[in-house]
Amino acid sequence: MDDKKIARINELAKKSRTEEGLTPAEQEEQNALRLEYRRSVIGNLKGQLDNTVVIRPDGSSYRPADKDKDKSKK
Repeated sequence: MDDKKIARINELAKKSRTEEGLTPAEQEEQNALRLEYRRSVIGNLKGQLDNTVVIRPDGSSYRPADKDKDKSKK
């Protein structure tokens, strides 16, 4: 998500707290932008977690994502 969209989310949030509030079109825009932002954050988090390696005290390592896949197969 680019900085312009994040700035727009913040503008709409500020306007929603004013006495004027948001128009129905602005509310729809705000909801769509928030949904896009959440999907972006979740995608980035999943990407980070997929590349995470846990190192045990004995020196062996594993990827938590691989461990979760093994559990779902059982």
